[in-house]
Amino acid sequence: IPIGKLRPFFTADIGFHPHPHAKLEAFAEELKENGLYERILVRPIAGTDEFEILAGHNRTAAAKLAGWTDIPATVMSVNDQRAISIAIATNLLRRQDLTIIERGKAYKALLDARNRCGQKNAAVETFGDNRQRYNARAIVAAFFGVTEYEIRKAIKLAALIPPLADILENSPRKLPIACAELIADYEADSQRAFVEMCTIEGYVLNKSTIQKIAHTCPPPSAEHQDIYAAWWQARADEEMRRAAPPKKIAFDRRKFAPYLDKLNGDEDLEELFLEFLRQRIG
Repeated sequence: IPIGKLRPFFTADIGFHPHPHAKLEAFAEELKENGLYERILVRPIAGTDEFEILAGHNRTAAAKLAGWTDIPATVMSVNDQRAISIAIATNLLRRQDLTIIERGKAYKALLDARNRCGQKNAAVETFGDNRQRYNARAIVAAFFGVTEYEIRKAIKLAALIPPLADILENSPRKLPIACAELIADYEADSQRAFVEMCTIEGYVLNKSTIQKIAHTCPPPSAEHQDIYAAWWQARADEEMRRAAPPKKIAFDRRKFAPYLDKLNGDEDLEELFLEFLRQRIG
């Protein structure tokens, strides 16, 4: 098929991002030397002589860089749901470098397609989500070898607005994933208030601060000025805690007597206790 008649997948947003240019150039050199090992998959675009790429966007881009004018392809006559399934499955199974946002968009598109096409079981509601959707999620999780929790988490993070998604993917230290999950509970307009918080030099959001904001300004909707006010109050409270003198903690050594002989003094006991606190309350 002539490369000029191929169009990127447009039926649904599946979170696909092409390889970086440098990687495509290396791929192009491989194609020049060894050719294409596997045909791309396409489907006809109704009313035109063009085709929508289902699988093989990077192969097509590399072939174009290699100077090819056409590319071997398998033409498939499939409906939208099947097209989405093919596009997502090949993308998720072939690429291990996808971000959690990309995976979230892919999972959501696949679940939406399955649910629209009736591949679900109508039954009792479970945790606010009906069983038919729960069943579709279980099928997708089993197919891709992930947990349903991972799918829910990825889909939730895919709801972040582009500026926050970009920070999470490219500057994760500025937006810890635990914070991103809480922010994703807000609608798009309210999320914009959090962008500034993630771009302050030397400042890093923490889960406690976002939890306090959410307590004062419950999602899904909150005014920007209210979110900012809750944020400044949370920061002020944190500064006060840091400035306060440390509390002295005392233990009844008699209660620990059976265990102290197994430790090398108070330092070991202190480190053991700190590790316990880290695991329990982060």
